[in-house]
Amino acid sequence: MAKGLDVGTMNIISSKPEGNGTKFVQQRNSFVEIEYSDMAEQMLSRSEVLHIRKDDKVYVVGDDALNFANIFNKETRRPMEQGILSSDEASAIPMIKLITEQVIGEPEESDEKLFFSSPADPIDSDLSTLYHQKTLESMLAETGFDPEPINEGMAVIYSELSDNNFTGLGVSFGAGMTNVCLAYYAVPVMKFSIARGGDWIDRQAAQATGTPVDKVTSIKEDDFTLDFTTDVGGVEGALSIYYENLLDYVIEQISAEVDEEDIEEDLDVPVVVTGGTSSPDGFEDLFAQHFEDIDIPFTISDVRSVDDPLYSVARGALVAARSEEESGSPAPGPAEE
Repeated sequence: MAKGLDVGTMNIISSKPEGNGTKFVQQRNSFVEIEYSDMAEQMLSRSEVLHIRKDDKVYVVGDDALNFANIFNKETRRPMEQGILSSDEASAIPMIKLITEQVIGEPEESDEKLFFSSPADPIDSDLSTLYHQKTLESMLAETGFDPEPINEGMAVIYSELSDNNFTGLGVSFGAGMTNVCLAYYAVPVMKFSIARGGDWIDRQAAQATGTPVDKVTSIKEDDFTLDFTTDVGGVEGALSIYYENLLDYVIEQISAEVDEEDIEEDLDVPVVVTGGTSSPDGFEDLFAQHFEDIDIPFTISDVRSVDDPLYSVARGALVAARSEEESGSPAPGPAEE
């Protein structure tokens, strides 16, 4: 049975077929360090809190990490930063291995196909995604899967644009990066990433208001709405300001990159906007409003959002994995160059 995996800076999400639908399993891609004691470890185990012990420290991992960080007034630590494995975090690989294994489980058959998301190299940074991609591929192969990378933007196309023959512009607003892919009949015409996402918004809002970053993240994820009418001078007001700034920046980068590519002028395509950072109410309208001013050689038929933007990439990775599993050949369009 094929599986999909979204390896995101904020969340790691697996997908697999279940009945007539898809089952998703999710864990936050973060951890927090607390002092070890026998009692603490017993309570964590009894409460089924995902954790590991190393020397005199206990690391709470996944969804519970943010709760512990807020309670103990600590900052969570991330295995990934700006969409790729963090070079500043010594525990990055063992932590992401633990979280990933919890999410995907064990293969149900030998060399089970697993497509995992990988970002494109950013156009506004000298970051390289190659080490990140190859490390994940090796790590997943060790667990018994047959892993294959799929470009994150292309996964959005597979997930959300089947009704348009996998043709359109997919924009995935993640925590570490924003990934963009223009595809024509499942063949990528243009794909790139932008080195800003939800984490950038959180850091800017935290700095502006003097609020811990994890607290800002919690506020953003708790029914935050982009309406620009509340909390002037507070965290929600700052979030609205930096959301709008991020959209301006992303659209500017898309316009500049399209100018560099040889794109047919008679294309008429939809734009689908997804990713965890696009979750707040009002995001689709704000994006569509700002996108009206973009200067590109082709036309946009409509701008779409999705009901569950957090799951789009994992779902698209599963579509690609099942296509290859069923046909015995690669899914339409190259996974990664």
